[in-house]
Amino acid sequence: MTNTSFLDAIAKVVIDDYSNDLLNTYIILPNKRAKVFLIEALKKKADNTILSPNIISIEDFIQEIAGIRSIDPIELLFEFYEVYLSITEKPNKQEFELFANWAKTLLQDFNEIDRYLLDPMHVLSYLKDIEDIKKWGIEVENKTPLLEKYIDFWKLLPNYYQSLYSHLLQKKVGYQGLIYREATNNLVQFSNSISDKKIIFAGFNALNASEEKIIQHLLENGQAKIYWDIDETFLKDSYHDAGLFVRRYKENWKYYKSNPFEWIATDFSKEKKINIIGTPKTIGQAKITGKLIENIINENHQNQLDKVAIVLGEESLLVPLLYTLPSTVEALNITMGYSSKNNPAQVLIAKLFKLHTNALSRNGASYVFYYKDVLDILTHPLVEPYVFANKLASIINQNNYTFITHKKLYELIENPNNLFNLLFTKWENGSIEVLESISTLLVTIKNNLSNNNEDEKISKAFVFSIFKTINKLNTYYSNHDNIDKIETLYAIYKQVIDLAEVSFEGEPLNGLQIMGVLESRVLDFETVIITSMNEGKFPAGKSMNSFIPYDVKRELGLPTYKEKDAIYTFHFYHLIQRAKNIYLLYNTESEGLDAGEKSRFITQLEVEKQPNHTITDEIYNAVLPEIAYQPLVIPKSESVMTRLKEIAALGFSPSALTSYIRNPIDFYFQKILHIREVEEVEENIALNTLGTIIHETLKFLYEPFIGKFLSEKDIKNCLEKLDEEVLKQFKLVYKEGEIKKGRNLLAFEVAKRNVFNFLKLELESIKSGDAIKIIALEQTFQRELNHPKLPFPVLIKGNVDRIEERNGIIRIIDYKTGKVEKGNVTLKSWNGLTEEIKNDKIIQVLAYAFMYEKQANEKPIEAGILSFKNLKSGFLPFIFKEDKNESTTIKDSILTNYLDEIALLLSEILDENKPFEEKI
Repeated sequence: MTNTSFLDAIAKVVIDDYSNDLLNTYIILPNKRAKVFLIEALKKKADNTILSPNIISIEDFIQEIAGIRSIDPIELLFEFYEVYLSITEKPNKQEFELFANWAKTLLQDFNEIDRYLLDPMHVLSYLKDIEDIKKWGIEVENKTPLLEKYIDFWKLLPNYYQSLYSHLLQKKVGYQGLIYREATNNLVQFSNSISDKKIIFAGFNALNASEEKIIQHLLENGQAKIYWDIDETFLKDSYHDAGLFVRRYKENWKYYKSNPFEWIATDFSKEKKINIIGTPKTIGQAKITGKLIENIINENHQNQLDKVAIVLGEESLLVPLLYTLPSTVEALNITMGYSSKNNPAQVLIAKLFKLHTNALSRNGASYVFYYKDVLDILTHPLVEPYVFANKLASIINQNNYTFITHKKLYELIENPNNLFNLLFTKWENGSIEVLESISTLLVTIKNNLSNNNEDEKISKAFVFSIFKTINKLNTYYSNHDNIDKIETLYAIYKQVIDLAEVSFEGEPLNGLQIMGVLESRVLDFETVIITSMNEGKFPAGKSMNSFIPYDVKRELGLPTYKEKDAIYTFHFYHLIQRAKNIYLLYNTESEGLDAGEKSRFITQLEVEKQPNHTITDEIYNAVLPEIAYQPLVIPKSESVMTRLKEIAALGFSPSALTSYIRNPIDFYFQKILHIREVEEVEENIALNTLGTIIHETLKFLYEPFIGKFLSEKDIKNCLEKLDEEVLKQFKLVYKEGEIKKGRNLLAFEVAKRNVFNFLKLELESIKSGDAIKIIALEQTFQRELNHPKLPFPVLIKGNVDRIEERNGIIRIIDYKTGKVEKGNVTLKSWNGLTEEIKNDKIIQVLAYAFMYEKQANEKPIEAGILSFKNLKSGFLPFIFKEDKNESTTIKDSILTNYLDEIALLLSEILDENKPFEEKI
């Protein structure tokens, strides 16, 4: 920190004026964090060993006066609910979730009323009168029960306040406002009990009415002194919000009529370099901050970093910032905790709540889990290695389980261990048992982790923070047995978990300091980097989370957004008051979720520029690469060529050839590397699955007729078996997937309709005199291709859906569930056949014709598509169109030209000098 810091000045006063009686000296600071820095300042000032004075925060001091323990917000909510139930008539009692929605706001208002020592009966009756006036014009007979309840709510507010206040006092606990009010009530007694004590208040700004009264009383009694940290620039300017509160105290406190005002600094007007840097988005700010720190280290070396502070206007920037800091930062102190929202143990517990609350909401009796909820837990890093998760996840994926009953889940796993039982045992016996189960679960997870592994040690810290929170919840629930719904427990858990931060280890006095805005109070640094200098972030925007209207707050002297803005203004200007190098970073994006206008504080610095301030304004934009994406190019190594020869010997399928045409890289991944898509549960039937079901149904229905001519009776028999067979194939292909509702039921009906329409078409053909003989169904054919363009013979191999003889002509049919039209199987020129993917169906059906040609016994061959989405067009044969002549029969000349083009494609695939190049 700077040589002339405020805490250095306080330390000098303590050593010079109070060193004879340090044990009886109390130094009251705005926060606990400043204590460490003040002790360090005292060490530097002291010439010999001294006993430290008592250094405490203002909140701890007020609690000491009041003699009441502070209660945390969730415990307070529980206590208030207990009071609410005791004074509310049974028909009007609300469930805890509904109660909590308005109770939190009301408790904030109670807190403000008490902190500012207002008469609660007057304020709350005032609110009731306002609501009465709003409803003035409504006739008595027009008042609905809902309106009556609304008016009754405002009438009950004084009773709620009084009952809660008495209830908490009886337990010797309280919220902040209650403690402050009781402290002022107990002030005279406390003052008499510390007649031998000396108190120093240091570094305050915005005081509430209770704090003002306590401090003024001790000042006037000669028991205390107060030292402000205000610059004359802010104090003398009657419009400057940074001095708003201190100006009021200087003018209005009786103490200052006869005593000097201490201290007024003159640091702000001194020489400063202020760098204003705008950059798009939040991550840009983190990257720039990292670069600034790197520059500071390069210029001033490591020992200068303890004079540098990074103040995050938005705490979510912490993790990106840590990734961007240079590795040369040796010492680091972070005053903020790591948010529990991203804590892996918290993520697991949140998923566990989701799994069980969803199961309870579906059907408590059968307790049905959704597969995604189960897999989310099984694949969690704290669970997966210890519950044989891979095997169970594989069973769920392979069998297409969408919803799994509790009983079925236990049937799928052999010998479930204790961890598995803790995760999946039914939550049927109330909230306390659930919390105890989660607590045991966390202990089990902790025992699975090792202290020898650095990552696992960090995981243990995360688990422990959640363990403490769950135990705290358990205590609340044990003391309040009138709240016992799992949904309520989950809602409370989500609120409590925000408080369960994991602290970072660090040395507060050495190295780079990273802090939030409030942690910077009373501290001074030479170099300050402040991020998120946008409206709505720094300062925070207007937020009126209160039942007390703005004008009433103004009239009663309660703080409004004007005062809250003034507090932010003071924090900002105090941060830069003694700094020499200041970097203000803001997001240049004015629209979007994470955006806002440039902060008014930056504009104020520019407009009210001091003569000794040097202000620079820069915009940083990311350097965009000239090429957004470089396509993959994979050369053909010796092992790749070996694999290609294997494929050539085993057989190139038509789909493998079209895959290469579509994108050579896809061919490489699928055929060379054998990379397949990960097997997942198919929640909704995919088009390829639907196609498989239709293919398999037709195969089963027509199999008895292979080698026979079809009759009308045969097709009518098929129509009778249709529903049963489609259902059977659905179960074989889709396994345990749900087909009785939703999209899958529609897909089931579509499959039936497609097969039904196909059979009707077949029946009409037979009735019109077509002689149809089934030759093959879903049969694999192969044929070796020898061609001068190929380095060695290549086997062409594929599965043909159906081959029939119709009126003396061989028909090779490929079923397509998608829409295919005549143009998709019509060719005008052989040039470029294998260069465009639009020819994929032509390549496919001609490959089938080539494979079957020798078995056709010189009968004419047609090959084509039967599209289920275009059945009205019937069989769509391959057509070669030359001038105005169209030919559907596959002649030798057609096959010769086709094989020339395929050989050209295969020679490219097998050419070791031609790499696989990605198409984009």
